[in-house]
Amino acid sequence: MNHNNSKLRKVILCGMFAAITAVFAQIEIPLPFVPISGQTLAVGLTATILGSRLGSVSMICYAAIGAIGAPVFAGFKGGAQIIAGPTGGYIIGFVAAAFLTGWILERTVFTLPMAIVANVAGMIVTLAFGAVQLKLVLDLSWTKALAVGVYPFLVVGVIKAFLASIAGIQVRNGLIRAKLLKKTTQAM
Repeated sequence: MNHNNSKLRKVILCGMFAAITAVFAQIEIPLPFVPISGQTLAVGLTATILGSRLGSVSMICYAAIGAIGAPVFAGFKGGAQIIAGPTGGYIIGFVAAAFLTGWILERTVFTLPMAIVANVAGMIVTLAFGAVQLKLVLDLSWTKALAVGVYPFLVVGVIKAFLASIAGIQVRNGLIRAKLLKKTTQAM
């Protein structure tokens, strides 16, 4: 495969996973401050399948598309005000979470147990970014920020990390068999 085809494939993969994240964002359970959404499941899937570099680029694309106003965030919302608002820390955290999740897998092995460890670590990063922004934007105490921005999401976050790991490893292996992804660590 020539270099241009390889670059095009990477761009398509990043765009595709940004779109998947936008679709998963619309699966939500409303809560007072921060809804439970499918975005974090999509972040875990993306990082488990694509690895650190392409996974984080996909999340940068997702955040950028939403920041310019496309309604890709939870509840069909979009705009820079969402990223600057109380829940924007989670979206920013998606980039770091995708990078960390993929990085852990690239430094170890793409297996289900390691994917679970990596996805739980990514979930913690997302929740940390979210809690910090909730505290700052809403001028909450740390106790309140953790109570509304972290604790309600721990159990469901672990469940989503587990689901992202199972599906991500299966899809990754299928893409490798189809020669759409290199076995090493990065997409072709």
